[in-house]
Amino acid sequence: MNGSGESRCGWSWWYLLFIVQFIAVLWPPFYNRIEPVWAGVPFFYWYQMLWVLIGAAFTAIVYFGTKD
Repeated sequence: MNGSGESRCGWSWWYLLFIVQFIAVLWPPFYNRIEPVWAGVPFFYWYQMLWVLIGAAFTAIVYFGTKD
């Protein structure tokens, strides 16, 4: 609730960024491989860790994009 007693509800186009992240990690056959290796870490692992960072960035973007 904000100061005027109204509750925030509704939908925003910013939320579509979460769908991008969801689709990118939803289909494991896309990233279930070893090559390319980065700093000795197989693609399967660093791809998922990269999406953790991207997901945090998307969450911040959505938060500030939908903030009153």
